[in-house]
Order: sequence, then structure tokens, then C-alpha cells
Amino acid sequence: MAGMTDKDYYEILGVPSSATTDEIRKAFQRKARVLHPDVNKEPDAEERFKEVSEAYAVLSDDAKRRRYDAMKSGGFGAYGPQSQGAPASPFGGSPYGGAPFGGSPFPFGGAARRSGSAPAYKPQTGANVVVELELTGDEAAQGVRKTLTYQRYVTCDVCHGTGSEGAERHRTCPTCGGTGRINVDLNDVLGGFGMGFGTMVMECPECQGSGQVVSDPCHACQGTGRVQSSSEVVVNIPAGVHDGYEARVGGMGNAGTNGETGGDFICRVAVAAERLTRRSAQGFSSIGLALVILLVGIVVMGFTPYLASVGVVAAVPFAYGVYQLIAGGLGGHNGIWWKRGGQAVVRGISEGLMVAVFIVLFMSCTMGGPYGYYGLYGSR
Repeated sequence: MAGMTDKDYYEILGVPSSATTDEIRKAFQRKARVLHPDVNKEPDAEERFKEVSEAYAVLSDDAKRRRYDAMKSGGFGAYGPQSQGAPASPFGGSPYGGAPFGGSPFPFGGAARRSGSAPAYKPQTGANVVVELELTGDEAAQGVRKTLTYQRYVTCDVCHGTGSEGAERHRTCPTCGGTGRINVDLNDVLGGFGMGFGTMVMECPECQGSGQVVSDPCHACQGTGRVQSSSEVVVNIPAGVHDGYEARVGGMGNAGTNGETGGDFICRVAVAAERLTRRSAQGFSSIGLALVILLVGIVVMGFTPYLASVGVVAAVPFAYGVYQLIAGGLGGHNGIWWKRGGQAVVRGISEGLMVAVFIVLFMSCTMGGPYGYYGLYGSR
């Protein structure tokens, strides 16, 4: 789920940032009555209903709204100063001279806490980085050694990956009190309309369900424990590889968040002489479908004059398949390419047979047989 500052709750509810609590409640009521899952059956209605409920849960609570407004302020953003120089203060005067709740501007210590909020403390394993490397047939046969440059997340040098500049890594989320969830009582807001739906429980948008936020958010990585950087890796591709081969370099993927382990770098080999293009795959599949039509025609009609009409029908997908193959290019391919083409033909046959069986069963049930439509009602 996106964090608090990734969404404009005022825009979601359709109210200005100066709206009163009563205006926010009424705006939520209007939208909730339209988007309630019991009324609106559109596929995305439930997700939109949860979104407006989340916006109401934050903006209807004075403390949560103050934190949200501070997080969204232009000078500080979500996690503290965004510029490289002296940050502008959203509270006027010195950039360090105000606090959203009054009192000391450093209630917990650290620059990011001046906004009264902090990023979620949510350790997650870093994702793998997958890079596709195109090789010629000769390179794949002989093997190559390549140096690749790519972008990835690396461990932050300032906080050493923890996300916190202080010794303490995390503290209880002030929005949800450490539960990782926030509640919206629809019965109170929607009156009788909300009865039956009760209290909606959703993931806390500030801590993203972890119940914890970073104690002293790092100014360099904004509390995530990682930053984007350019990296280089040397990949050895052995001789005799084929399209789809993967070379893996451990630990060279994205760094995890808040000190969690990182992913790997995966180099995926692409050999044009062995790879089916989308058009080529469609061509082979269409030829398989044409074979099914002809086969079903022979089974149903036998070798009779009527089979010629079936052949005309089968000629359409067959001609389309040949056209796609020619357009996709038939030259310069090796045996692996033709093998994959044969597999695509088999897939076309399988899909065509499933459709044919369905049609035959449908026709049998509705038109013929002792238990079909005519079998049951034809004599009446």
C-alpha cells in the first residue's frame, strides 16, 4: 500500500485543505454511499471505498490530520528536508524554529521528526535485478564475458542500511499506536446505511502495517536504509547456452529496506535465432487451430463432399498463420526455433480442441440427443 504522502486525501474526498471536520464528514458520506460494496457492483468500487475510508480516517482525526498536513508540506515532504541546501520552513521563520504540535521542534530528535512523522520501519528483502543480454548464435555457442552497468538500490553509507541515524532503529507508529491498522466506524458516519458493514479495518498508511516507524530517519535515504546507485558487474556466459539461460550473481541485486538482506543480479540470455517473436508464435498457433478445424470436420462429416466447406473454413486461420510467420521472418533460425514453433502448434491444437469439445457438448445438450432440447420437447 502507498504511504500517507503518496496520496492526496483532500483530493480523494473532494474537499479543500481548509475544510472543517463537518465538511470532511459530509464529503465522506456522499462518496461512501455511492461506493459502498452493497450498492456499487463495479470491479474497483471496493478498492475506491477503502481509499475514501482511509482518507476520512486520517482527516477526521485532528492529531492524524496535523501529522498528515506536516508530512505533505512543500518544504519537508514525507521525511524531512528535500533540498540540498537549507530547507524552507513550513511553519515560518527559521527552518528549525517550529513544530506542528507546539513545544520543542525536536520531540524525538532528528530532522525528519520535525514534521511530527517518520517513514515506516518495514524490513523487506531486496528484489532481484533482471537484465536481458542479447547474444548472437555464435556468442551463445562460444561463450562470452560481459561487463554490464545497471541501476539498483544499494545500502546507505550514512545509516549503514538501518534507516535510522541514531542507535534506536524504530519506535511505535503514532498514527495506529503500534497495531498496524486503523479503524473507521461506518455506523457512526453513515447512520442506518452503514449498518451491517460495521467497523472497517485497514492498513495504517503511515507505518504501512508494520506498527513501527523509523526512530531517527536518515537524511540521505529518508529512512529506507538504501539509495539508488549505478553498479557494474562482470558476467561469464559459458559456451553452448541457449535462449532463456540465466547467469546469477549473488548479492548484486537491490538492497533490502531497513537492514534486510538484498537480492541477486540475474542476467537472462536472449538468442534471436532461437526466440519466437510474438508474430511467429501467433502464426504457429493459428496453424494448429486450422489443423483442429480440419480434424473435427473429418470426424463429424467424414470424407464427404461437405468436407470441402470445412477445408475452406480451416484455410482462413492457416493463411493467417502463414502470413504471420512470413512477416515475423523465417530465415536465420536454428533447430531450437523450429522446435519451439512445433510447441506453439501443439498449443494451438490444444486450445482449439478445448473450444471444439465445448461446442460439441453445447450443441449436444441444446439441440440433439435424448436429453437435448429436441429430445425432450421436439415431440410435443
